Amino acid sequence: MAALDQEAFVKESPYGVEATLNSVSKWLVSAIFGAFFVWRHHNADVLWVAAGAIVSCVLSVALKRILKQERPLATKRSDPGMPSSHAQYIFYLLTFGVLATLEWLGVNATSVILSALLLACASYFSWLRVSQKLHTGSQVVVGAAVGTSFSALWCWLWNQFVFQAFISSAWVRVVVVLGTLAFWGSVMYSWCLLKINSPWI
Repeated sequence: MAALDQEAFVKESPYGVEATLNSVSKWLVSAIFGAFFVWRHHNADVLWVAAGAIVSCVLSVALKRILKQERPLATKRSDPGMPSSHAQYIFYLLTFGVLATLEWLGVNATSVILSALLLACASYFSWLRVSQKLHTGSQVVVGAAVGTSFSALWCWLWNQFVFQAFISSAWVRVVVVLGTLAFWGSVMYSWCLLKINSPWI
């Protein structure tokens, strides 16, 4: 019985391995994909991806307020859970990562394996939201679908419209750069406050 109680405590503890991975998942994914994008892409591409991440977060908040679906345990988080903003953010970056990998290596065995590994990591980090009882499975699936779809749309907008305007107009570059920096600053500030108040989220 003592062993079972200890196992249950580890699973429910906000300081277990899975809880810790869940807590740092956004930061870890941001660091990995950020380093990859900076290494493989021009600054303009990186800024557009960062700006899209902010817009995706705003979209997630709007959808939460419209759908108003509760989380599995409202005592942990009182805000709505549909869709999962974690899953949406992670799969937003995943889609760009897969597209960048295919652009870099072409369609071959190596790029397919790398893309599959990215998908596996994104799926695991998103599943942690379910295992920690912060989201239902459907909330995570919808978040992943929204993140993937929005990422594809954001990439299409860049290739079809924004890229030419960015390289030809200094004003467009200034707006994109300053807007992205300002939004990311506010997001980092909000995340830091959230971690201080609820370190297991």
